[in-house]
Amino acid sequence: MHVFNVQGMTCGHCVKAVTQAIQAVDAAAQVDVDLPGRQVKVQSESPAERIVAAIVEEGYQAQLA
Repeated sequence: MHVFNVQGMTCGHCVKAVTQAIQAVDAAAQVDVDLPGRQVKVQSESPAERIVAAIVEEGYQAQLA
């Protein structure tokens, strides 16, 4: 499991956008977004760098926690 700190998420739309971006990289990924904590937990076979790139491409700042 990867845990990411994601800045810029403020609402349900942000949660959906980040989730869809991650699942575009790995359709089987399990995504758990903690909006108040600004953390995203991802169970995926994809490398963390690829997931970070997908989140950043969606317009958010992301890094491994």
